[in-house]
Amino acid sequence: MKLPRVPVTLAVPRVKVPAAFDTLDAKVDRLWQPLRRSATLNRIFYTASEVGDFGMVWLAIGAAQAAFGPETKTRSALRLAAVLGVESILVNGVLKSFFLRGRPVHEGERPIALRQPLTSSFPSGHTSSAVTAALLMTDGGTPFGPLYWVLAAIVGTSRVHVKIHHATDVLGGAAVGTALGLLARRIPLGG
Repeated sequence: MKLPRVPVTLAVPRVKVPAAFDTLDAKVDRLWQPLRRSATLNRIFYTASEVGDFGMVWLAIGAAQAAFGPETKTRSALRLAAVLGVESILVNGVLKSFFLRGRPVHEGERPIALRQPLTSSFPSGHTSSAVTAALLMTDGGTPFGPLYWVLAAIVGTSRVHVKIHHATDVLGGAAVGTALGLLARRIPLGG
């Protein structure tokens, strides 16, 4: 006897972000708008936004360190790749499914083409992966630490500049990235 197939769906509770977020985001957007007219800033922020897709910039840096560094850098790069995979699933697959948040409206053509995500705007996955990566890549100390943090800040800020995220999405992504990065630092690298 063949049993009928019953579709299984998960009811995910959807949360609307607080109205105060919208107020703050509108103020930040108004203040940031003149900067969007700069060809130099557009080049910097659109490029940062693009290389931040899927954590590629962080994986590339980790791979370069592993290729030219001691064995601990190889283990560090493997930890980084694994944690960024978990971060992507957590933020883009789980957390974003809980929030009802539209992306900022961008009028007219973009000065540089970008991939337009279809998921909820909150929290920013680019920022989450950037902060997670910066925390992991500075674990144990490195002379490049300040550069990783500057790059993470540029990637996160780029999402506001290109109007793919609101400022509070970036702050939310930074909070998630901080929590995940600090937790992941507990993963021993062996030796």
